[in-house]
Amino acid sequence: MLAQQPVIILRENVERTHGYEAQRSNIAAAKALAEAVRSTLGPRGMDKMLIDGTGDITITNDGITILDEISVQHPGAKMVIEVSRTQDEEVGDGTTTAVVIVGSLMEQAEILLNKKIHPTVICRGYRMGMTKALEILEGMATTVDPFNKEILSSIVQTAITGKSIENVKEKISEIAVGAVTAVAEKNGKKVTVDEDDVQIKSHKGSSMDDAELICGVVLEKTRVNQAMPKTIKNAKVALVSSPLEIKKTEVKAKIKINSTEQVEAFGQQEREALKAMADAVISTGANVLLCQKGIADAAQYFLAKAGVMAIEDVPEKDMKFAARALNATIVNKADDLTKSMLGSAAGAEEIEDTEMTKIYGSKNPKTVTILLRGTTTYLVDELERAMVDATRVVMDTMEDGKYVPGGAAIETELVVKLREYAATVGGREQIAIESYADAFSIIPITLAENSGMNSIDKLVELKAAHASGKKNYGLNVFTGKAVDMLGEGVIEPLRCKRQTIQSSAEAVEMLLRVDDMMVSRNDAPGPGM
Repeated sequence: MLAQQPVIILRENVERTHGYEAQRSNIAAAKALAEAVRSTLGPRGMDKMLIDGTGDITITNDGITILDEISVQHPGAKMVIEVSRTQDEEVGDGTTTAVVIVGSLMEQAEILLNKKIHPTVICRGYRMGMTKALEILEGMATTVDPFNKEILSSIVQTAITGKSIENVKEKISEIAVGAVTAVAEKNGKKVTVDEDDVQIKSHKGSSMDDAELICGVVLEKTRVNQAMPKTIKNAKVALVSSPLEIKKTEVKAKIKINSTEQVEAFGQQEREALKAMADAVISTGANVLLCQKGIADAAQYFLAKAGVMAIEDVPEKDMKFAARALNATIVNKADDLTKSMLGSAAGAEEIEDTEMTKIYGSKNPKTVTILLRGTTTYLVDELERAMVDATRVVMDTMEDGKYVPGGAAIETELVVKLREYAATVGGREQIAIESYADAFSIIPITLAENSGMNSIDKLVELKAAHASGKKNYGLNVFTGKAVDMLGEGVIEPLRCKRQTIQSSAEAVEMLLRVDDMMVSRNDAPGPGM
């Protein structure tokens, strides 16, 4: 009797992992990523040095920056990174926390799988736990006036404490709060903020303390002609999108010149046309001109003679930003300019030792610019990342009008309250909810470890405080004591924690439901044998 021939369905370049091995593979990937960023968590977390293929160095403790820089192949790990990326896009902070919690949830799931509890039961328990966690979270939130600058400043300082630039955190918080509150729009009780209305520009060479908020615009351009003034007071700004140059004809044409008089007449006519363009700008009272295209030499001469600071080849994005910042109108041609279309500002000047110009002091700007400075490229990059986080957490708090305590107070409360809730559920789901609750203990444990403290002692201390009703108690990583985080001013936007809880549970549920992975490899094409 002939042996039965094996049936091959997959091509030979497809690598298949199924059953418990597939789940174990995803769990291992999630735990590895969580372990990679875990040491950066909290005010006393460490930094990572990342070197890419070209030798460029990045030094940061920003979770999403680290995960974006490292090269990841595992599909499960890519999904975990997506959680961090979503957290960054939706909230702007809490990316490290989200990944660490995903790793902890997967670790707890592994223990349950080893006890022969089915993945769908674990997922159902996790889903129930997430719903209850969001309910507990809402109960811990405090409502705040969206324009309360003291609270907003505390939220910013919580977000950036622990970064390498924290010695200027007071300055950063003042700038971030000032920038966002300046462009926030209130419609009835609702506050909306467009993150594109806050532009961040940076340059190397000065101290971090020289960072400033500019109610106006910063252009990475300088005046087109050295004869023009470097500084203008009481700026009246004209925005023109078309060039101040003589256009070439759209059809082919030849001009036959037979004498020097004709050459002079031709040149004179060109100069008069350019002078008319310059005069159209000057006649409106404008003393600053931003042109999206080029400015001819003759036009430059007439503008400089009239004391106008002109900048050419300004990008369209900067033109639109300047129009909103200065309350100006962009016109297609200089001839269309009128006095009412000009933007106004306290002044315009070139920034020393840079190829930049700032137009500042606009009244009621719809957009603002934050100008950052630093002594090294690495420091400027980290400062920019910190400022992005700072502005985003202010926006989140203003739009939602709610904040919660930080310092692992939320996570410890979830550990205690979710275990109480699990006892009321019963069945196998109870075990899954208890595991879901235990996963959150990774945050206080990590904060204690990163601060050089005994993690078990601190976790027990926090749990005891929460069990006695002190729900806002968290870990002060500098003194090692459990204290009221609201009293300490360690607070975070509600949206940050809500997004972390939702996205981590949903990602884990998706990964646990996978029992078969088929990965196509490009290096071994060909039909199956």
